Amino acid sequence: MDCRSDQHSPNLQGSSNKLQSVRSRDVRIRMGCAKYSDHYFSREPKSKHEEFKIQAFLRGKQYTFITDSSVFSKRRVDTGTRILIENMEIKSGDVVCDLGCGYGALGIVAADLASNGAAFLIDSNKRAISLAARNIRLNRVSNGIAQAGSMFNPVEGRVFNVILTNPPIRAGKTLVNKFIEESFHHMAKGGVFYLVARTRQGAKTFKNETERVFSNANYVAIESGYRVVASTLA
Repeated sequence: MDCRSDQHSPNLQGSSNKLQSVRSRDVRIRMGCAKYSDHYFSREPKSKHEEFKIQAFLRGKQYTFITDSSVFSKRRVDTGTRILIENMEIKSGDVVCDLGCGYGALGIVAADLASNGAAFLIDSNKRAISLAARNIRLNRVSNGIAQAGSMFNPVEGRVFNVILTNPPIRAGKTLVNKFIEESFHHMAKGGVFYLVARTRQGAKTFKNETERVFSNANYVAIESGYRVVASTLA
């Protein structure tokens, strides 16, 4: 089965072309083709590996990251992550969690800022967490820990001074709201929760949910179509 789109086949026209495209798409889904079955939030991606090495200048330092297929924003550090990195406040002794870390850009920068603390990078995508662990070593970050698992299961019993997330919006609102709820239960008193999302993908709604859970929320950045929400556990 060829997983490439055939929607431009010259032998099909009009409504029959659309019908054939839908049928072909359904067959590809049933066959498990990576284009449709793998997402950056898949637990065990099956797509072919396609590694990239990217560089980014973040918070005054040059970083190098190895990325791969079936992880989010594999060709560059995405705009939302960059905006969150530039606006998060992390003290040297903080214990930080990057929830849904992907290949680790956010958590690795956080670990550098928390030079006397630690940063835990968590993701359910096993390919992503393997990359995060490699990138921790690549960037010589001694206080970064990458752990695979759902939500806070890998660090159950810990509380954090800062929790960061660029959540998997495409996984659905219910999951993002669970990120918010679970973060509340794993936050140290006085700790800060940060979430970044596109304005057009529900950032205002997630701010309202964050305010409901934490009883406070405000925007610390609004730029380039993104909003960074911050809440403090009183």
